Amino acid sequence: MVIGRMEVRLSIPAARSLKDKRRQIKSLVDRIHNKHNASVAEVGENDDHRMALLGVAVVSNQREHADRRMASIIEMINCERELILIDYETEVI
Repeated sequence: MVIGRMEVRLSIPAARSLKDKRRQIKSLVDRIHNKHNASVAEVGENDDHRMALLGVAVVSNQREHADRRMASIIEMINCERELILIDYETEVI
């Protein structure tokens, strides 16, 4: 079993409140989960309405497959209009 984990730091410049942030993050989390069958949760920056830290996990039987899925998730996030990808960190266990 191979586990890929990723931390993704995002900026949400259009968010005017925590409610705006939660709406945008919930939408992104749902789409990542549905399209990539990954577990996703907001794991930090909970009180800042312009920043988010997401934790993402994928499980696979091959390292290359886990790497491809994580790269695809990053590509998907990069295409988001209302979010700016600041940084991300990946690890395969």
